Parts: sequence; structure tokens; C-alpha cells
Amino acid sequence: MNKKYFVTGIGTSVGKTIVSAVLVKLWNAEYWKPIQSGDLESSDSQMLRTLVGAELVVHPERFKLNTAASPHYAAEVDGVEIKLQDFQLPACSGNLIVEGAGGMFVPINDQHFILDLVVYLDLPVILVCSDYLGSINHSLLSFHSLNERGIAVDYIVLNGEFKEASKRILIKNRPAGSKIIEIPQLESLDAVGLEKAILKIRIEN
Repeated sequence: MNKKYFVTGIGTSVGKTIVSAVLVKLWNAEYWKPIQSGDLESSDSQMLRTLVGAELVVHPERFKLNTAASPHYAAEVDGVEIKLQDFQLPACSGNLIVEGAGGMFVPINDQHFILDLVVYLDLPVILVCSDYLGSINHSLLSFHSLNERGIAVDYIVLNGEFKEASKRILIKNRPAGSKIIEIPQLESLDAVGLEKAILKIRIEN
């Protein structure tokens, strides 16, 4: 059965793109970033191609916005409106990784958030966590929000170095049925660094 997941995070800079690259490589998946806000010359899709290789199937973004800001504001600056109905999963014969923008409560318009896009696309979630001051609070709030909306969380990714005390709390309080993936910090932000990280991944059975 093909794997199709929505990768989101507990915040904006927790490493969703790196995690997406690791999972795309590991599962031989295709990649889709529905919304790119800013950095159009060095987008997340372009980073995936650099890290994974030219053979990667990258589906085009539905919205490419010029301002590096929350999608709802970036869309307003560009004079466009983002609606949930604008999105549909790309045709894909194999595995697919969909990467969100920022965290789950990043607004895409005045009524909807990334969390609503997850529900609309009807995908299980891979939630990316990293260890920083306040991250336990952000992680537990994310767990609660996903549970409230009835969204399946198949994997919790512990991205980078984690204090054992932080790890214990997240593992103990994770959503029911979710598995843990531990991805080490990349030694270098290139294909070699990605390959080395993949060799050290730990995935809970």
C-alpha cells in the first residue's frame, strides 16, 4: 500500500524540509509543497531536488507567493486569495510526501489554517518536533490539536539532538498509535549529509 503523508511541525523552523527530504529518499516518494511563501529562487522544492537528486518527482506548487510571510498575508500582498477548494492531491502512482508551511495554525486565509488543509486533503500526519526552549509545550499543544480534530498521527519525528528528559515527555504523551522516528542532525546540508543521516535513522516498529 502506498504511503501518503502530510508533514507538518510544532513550529516554523523545526526542520520540516530536511525531514521531508529524508523520508522522500527513504521511502522513494514523490514530493509536493502546496504553498511556497517567499524564497522563490531557493524554494523548498529546489532544496529537495538538491538533497535527493534530479530523479526526484517534484509536483508544482499550487501557490508561489513572493513574500516570505504567513501565506494569508503573502497572498494578500500578491493580490490573490487562497481557498481550500484550490487544492487537490497531485496524481501519484507511488508514495507521496506533502510538506506544509510553518506550523499547524499558520493561516492560509482569514478562516482557515494549515490544520484545515490537512483535514481537507484527508491525509495522516507526520509531526516534526525539535528540542528548544518551549518545544515541549508546543509539541503537547500540537498533539492536543490533532487529537481534537480527529487527525491520524502516524509518526512523531524527533529531529536533531534531544535531551532525554524532553524525549521521555513526548514519547509518553504522544498521540495513540503514533510511532517515533529519530533523525540525527545532518552533518552537511547536501546529498552526502542526507545519506549519512539516513543510515543513522531509528524508526519504531
